[in-house]
Amino acid sequence: MTPLPPTSRLIACLCAEWCGTCRDWRALFDEVTARHPGARVRWIDIEDEADLVGDIDVETFPTVLVVDGGERVRFFGPLLPHAQTLARLLDSLEPGGADQAVDGEVKALARRLAAG
Repeated sequence: MTPLPPTSRLIACLCAEWCGTCRDWRALFDEVTARHPGARVRWIDIEDEADLVGDIDVETFPTVLVVDGGERVRFFGPLLPHAQTLARLLDSLEPGGADQAVDGEVKALARRLAAG
């Protein structure tokens, strides 16, 4: 995968295959993110891709990560598994808006995902 251009958006969902809510949510997540054709979308199973996720402690599924420009974490946290909730979140994150304060592990994951 090529690195994320500085003007692009990454939308990632951190889930687990064993989680029924995650399995049910996947189709809705794909439907909503398809409305953002310029974004790179990732579905990350935190167990299958533990090396990628690192030491991030995901307490609630689904957890969503939105990154602008490769390093600007705009949102990281659990999200109700409703299509409208994700759509509203993505629409509310205007370009140039404020970054969310997150710890170094989340920033490192954002950089790894942006790098491809």
